[in-house]
Amino acid sequence: MAAERRWSPFDYRYSRWDGTQEINPFDADAIMDAISDDMLSDGDLTRALQRLFRWGSQQPDGTQMPGMRELMERIKRMRQQEMNRYNLGSILDDLNQKLDEVIETEQAGIEERLRQGRERLEQLQQQQQQGQPGQQSEAGESESGSESGEAGDESGDYDENIHKLLERMAARNQQALNELPSDPAGRIKSLNDYEFMDPNARQKFQDLLASLQQQMLQQTFQGMQQAMQNMSPEDMQEMRNMLRDLNEMLEERQRGGEPDFERFMHKYGHFFGPNINSLDELLDHMAKQMAAMQNLLDSMTPEMRQQLQESMDAIMSDPEIQQQMNQLAQNLGQMMPDNPYRQQYDVGGTEELTLGEAMRLMERLREMEEVEDQLKGVRDWRDLEHVDDQKIRELLGDEMGQDLDQLRQLTKLLEDAGYIQKTRRGYELTSRGVRKIGQNALRDIFQDLKRDRFGQHALDRSGRGGERTDDVKPYEFGDPFLLDLPKTVMNAVYRDGIGSPVHLQPDDFEVYRTEMMSQSSTVLMVDMSRSMLYNGCFTAAKKVALALDSLIRSQFPRDNLYIIGFSYIATELKPSMLPNISWDEYNYGTNMQHGFMLSRQLLARHKGGNKQVIVITDGEPTAHFDGTEVRFSYPPTYQTLQETLKEVVRCTRERITINTFMLERSPYMAGFVSEMAKINKGRAFFATPDHLGEYILVDYVANKRRFVQ
Repeated sequence: MAAERRWSPFDYRYSRWDGTQEINPFDADAIMDAISDDMLSDGDLTRALQRLFRWGSQQPDGTQMPGMRELMERIKRMRQQEMNRYNLGSILDDLNQKLDEVIETEQAGIEERLRQGRERLEQLQQQQQQGQPGQQSEAGESESGSESGEAGDESGDYDENIHKLLERMAARNQQALNELPSDPAGRIKSLNDYEFMDPNARQKFQDLLASLQQQMLQQTFQGMQQAMQNMSPEDMQEMRNMLRDLNEMLEERQRGGEPDFERFMHKYGHFFGPNINSLDELLDHMAKQMAAMQNLLDSMTPEMRQQLQESMDAIMSDPEIQQQMNQLAQNLGQMMPDNPYRQQYDVGGTEELTLGEAMRLMERLREMEEVEDQLKGVRDWRDLEHVDDQKIRELLGDEMGQDLDQLRQLTKLLEDAGYIQKTRRGYELTSRGVRKIGQNALRDIFQDLKRDRFGQHALDRSGRGGERTDDVKPYEFGDPFLLDLPKTVMNAVYRDGIGSPVHLQPDDFEVYRTEMMSQSSTVLMVDMSRSMLYNGCFTAAKKVALALDSLIRSQFPRDNLYIIGFSYIATELKPSMLPNISWDEYNYGTNMQHGFMLSRQLLARHKGGNKQVIVITDGEPTAHFDGTEVRFSYPPTYQTLQETLKEVVRCTRERITINTFMLERSPYMAGFVSEMAKINKGRAFFATPDHLGEYILVDYVANKRRFVQ
């Protein structure tokens, strides 16, 4: 059911879903969710959007955000379903069925004429027996009745001789009908020469021929809107003149001349439709229009093709139009020997269709191929501006049109939401976009964690003040007076019973527990060396950095966070830079010494409080500063390890705790981290990339809260 807003803000009218109500399958937040991981792994916003545009994305609720590849596959499936649906052989069956109806009508008409003749003859004989004068015709007149059906005309005299003439005509026509060929082309040719006795049968046959002629001509000339039998002699002559002038114009072009195209279109433009401005466009238009019939013939078996072609030749009753149409096909074949719109389709199903429906099917299949070819050239959302949205909706439905429209507005949705902006360098994330990616990273890390896991790192430390919890305790002197009034009053009621007034005693008072929120300054050191990428750890480290930044901004705004990337040297990274950072294959070395040195300088800005360094790495230090130069060696030298440990000692003196998260367990690394933990008293963890964020963020949150005892 869909709700439609009325004048009152509280009144709604509900109606059944009819497909016209608009539901956006995805919005800016869904797009950001879909590209977040790509941004973290690649660092290129445009490429992330292009991948989403091309491949789409699976949303958390299980729905699919379609991309161009999925839409292209959908078009192919729809086209294949069309081809698997219909039986081209039913065209001839339908034609034979319509001819059968004509023949059955004629046979029934003959029987009716005979029946009426017998009744009149019997009536005449009864009148003669009763002595009443009857109507007789001269003997010579009995043979003068026309064999075209006037033998039974009620306006003339009728006697036994005329009735015998009627019987001979009926027998002759019945024999002709019984001897009709079995193929539709032969039946049409024979019925063209046949003299119908029943006017309804004659009209049915003429209507059938006119309808088929119209379908053939209208496929080539869009201006053919009226049935052939309704065309006046002047209309028929105009068509003959148009075909003759058209052939003359094409033949003049073949001779190298410049035919007067403007004059021709001024006179006959209504036969071809709008937006044709040159002879070349007219040729292309006619090749496209005539391809439907040719494609239909090409898609048939040889036997079916021959029968339909012969039937089409027999249908065109006007000799001059038939001649000019044959000449037109010949001229077009010479001027466009390779018709680009000609295509054979493997059509094979069970559903029946008529000749007109079959030609429309061929046209629809060709247009679907054109749309598919047009979409193959689409690289990103900008190219969709040149796609015919109306044609796509007509051929493939509104759902396909809406999906393409969503892809067309991919960047506009993000711009309107304030997540991206267009600069001279292309699209870039805004500050809001960076925060959104950080929030997504934080959500991804915590979404599978249970709330009680935060209590796993509680320490036996107490403090005063802080944030209120949901737990209560008896009041003690010095506690913050965060009174749980209902619990306090109920303690007095339980003691004295129901009544008023309620007398409170000191033991009745209960207060909420509080937890101390420690303020801390943190440096997150992220290894950006070559091995981090090879081991698949680089993206996970970036994700943790963004998630930790988002966590501190949203939950612990008084905390300070710095991010340092280190490889050959160490560099401070701003959170806004993180999504766009890409790995550099020339970054070799693991210079932890420089990272610790830079961390001390950043943390020295803050007096007091808790200071810590969180290190994410997959290897031991392999580089250090020797004066102003960086020395690199793998395996690491004794000097590199010692210079790095000296910086650990300096951090320890400044009461900076170092917690290390190892992504590998090599002997060199385990030994070095063990030495570092002995000096600093920090902790060391081994974590896999897919669970790295859980370790770091849960540990960070747990060590922020201390319950008051």
